[in-house]
Amino acid sequence: MSEIIENNKISPNNKYVVDPELILYRFSNFENKNDRIYYETSKKFIQFHFSLKGASKFVYHGGRYILPLKNEFSLLLYNPQIDLPVEIDIESGSKIISILISIDKLHRLFSNDYQTLPFLSEKNINNKFYQENPLTPSMLAVLNQLSNDNIGDNVKSLYFKGKIFELLSILFNKSENPNLDLCPFLSDDKNLKKIKRAKEIIIERMSEPPTLNNLSNEVDISLKNLKEGFKKVYGNTVFGYLYEHKMNVASQLLTSKNYNVNEVALHLGYSTSSHFINAFKNKFGTTPKKYLNSN
Repeated sequence: MSEIIENNKISPNNKYVVDPELILYRFSNFENKNDRIYYETSKKFIQFHFSLKGASKFVYHGGRYILPLKNEFSLLLYNPQIDLPVEIDIESGSKIISILISIDKLHRLFSNDYQTLPFLSEKNINNKFYQENPLTPSMLAVLNQLSNDNIGDNVKSLYFKGKIFELLSILFNKSENPNLDLCPFLSDDKNLKKIKRAKEIIIERMSEPPTLNNLSNEVDISLKNLKEGFKKVYGNTVFGYLYEHKMNVASQLLTSKNYNVNEVALHLGYSTSSHFINAFKNKFGTTPKKYLNSN
């Protein structure tokens, strides 16, 4: 069997082979009904699936087992014992990026630190592995860049490889993606729901976010627990997370070509365009105008 065999629904725009051990899939469903994607893959590959928008379901054993992929979550799947074909039920309005990387290649990338990754440890290397994690603003920024179609063919392989490696480094960065099971505070489901609600509030009101005191009062949690819990769940401070989210939104708006710099600054809640320009440059190393022209 070839290592990757896809059905007729997968076009060259959906799949990009960076190299024989690293494959990128990009799927969007803009129809008014669910779509079904299927392709086969070898057991030598570890699967990383990222939901940028909407929700989807992974279907196994003819529909007898369903594994959901929630909005702005990732799934890591690995089974070294059997081939694990990919069958995804993509809901309307959803967008998914999948990365398949061979276990050998990932092992080489983390050659000095592979024991820190659970599925690469000597104890678990022959065991199947599953992990679900929320996407951070840093991950979403890279994922949106991976979905960019305006990449020249002469640099596409280099671009995709660099972005995939950047994404993996963020995904396995413990400070970005802490293990929630290690935090006794977050074992309390009520506190976790309050922290998630706090995140939703600052995103909904990103142009005029509440103060930390007002936010803690609104979600009914102490200021101390809000600060500590938010950092545990999202790997960043409340306003550090909001900054990353704003910059992710800024890059999307500028890439769309539908907004100028002043309009983006106003949408994000910056009092002056100069404040936005400085914040954007600190994040991306270039001004919004140059970023707009480059895209």
